Amino acid sequence: MQKIVPADAVLIPEHATCVFRGEIFDVYQWPQILFDGSTETFEMLRRPDTTSVICLVEGKIIVLDEEQPNSGKRRSFPGGRVDETDTDIIAAAQREVQEETGFTFQNWRLVKVWQPVKKMEWFVYLVLAWEPLIKGETAHEPGENITVEYLDLAELKQLANKKSGFSVRALIC
Repeated sequence: MQKIVPADAVLIPEHATCVFRGEIFDVYQWPQILFDGSTETFEMLRRPDTTSVICLVEGKIIVLDEEQPNSGKRRSFPGGRVDETDTDIIAAAQREVQEETGFTFQNWRLVKVWQPVKKMEWFVYLVLAWEPLIKGETAHEPGENITVEYLDLAELKQLANKKSGFSVRALIC
């Protein structure tokens, strides 16, 4: 799969060494020459990229009320990790939306890519989906408790203005 990387991204250097592999995060270190000529060990994390999908259904936007162990409750757009088996970013977004909402859509478009944390090689892909085709069954993971809601744009703006941790803030940043 071809990765889409923003122009201002900070990447782990090719000569870095992976010093720890976790379930989600890998830790990389490398010697970095500083401006005064001295050398220090620099470090960055790498994790799988993620998608966040704005789904339009009959003039409304799908929002999830989601709870996961150890994370508490939050509101978000459908989305999640890009898997190694996904053929591209849109395929990852389609899989996540179907698993979490049951929907498949006719149209998909990548809107934005950003790196939320410069000390982590991790990219979030904001995708827009519209013209739903079918509403099937969901396939939530055992650690997900998800309720699907449909909000109009005014309700979504209110959430963004409250800065309630809602991922729509990425649209206005």
